[in-house]
Amino acid sequence: MTEIKDFDEWNEVKKNIEHSNHNWIIKPREIYWVRIGQNIGYEIYGKDSNFVRPVLIFKRFNKDSFLGIPLTSREKRNSYYCELNPFHKDKKSYAVLSQVRFYSSKRIKSKFSKISQDEFEIVKEKLGEILYAPKKGLPEQAGNLDSKYTISNLKSKEQKND
Repeated sequence: MTEIKDFDEWNEVKKNIEHSNHNWIIKPREIYWVRIGQNIGYEIYGKDSNFVRPVLIFKRFNKDSFLGIPLTSREKRNSYYCELNPFHKDKKSYAVLSQVRFYSSKRIKSKFSKISQDEFEIVKEKLGEILYAPKKGLPEQAGNLDSKYTISNLKSKEQKND
């Protein structure tokens, strides 16, 4: 029963978000409280009555949207998390790299903090390692969107070798 109640509450908050105006000028490295909602399964969710969670702005697409990485204070030490220096109440935070996603700027509730350029470079590197990790049997650059290794190039090379 509790889960249904949370979804119903989130739906009401979401309706209000949709009709809200926003004038956020966001930049990479900034951290905002974002109303990410009551999600399902293992998707990270927001807390309190506004369903908020701190989110690191990774890339701004335009005034209405961005790519963000949610943060947690729960310590995790694996390749899907990136430890950040304390920026709030001397508490460490961790960027949950596996939960990177597209957000509407309408979801932003308030500005929270900002990380250093050095830390941001580490986050970018670790996220790149996850997104562009080489697959077994493919050239190392196969995950790199800027590389000469496209799916069609790989298929034509395989056909030549057959």
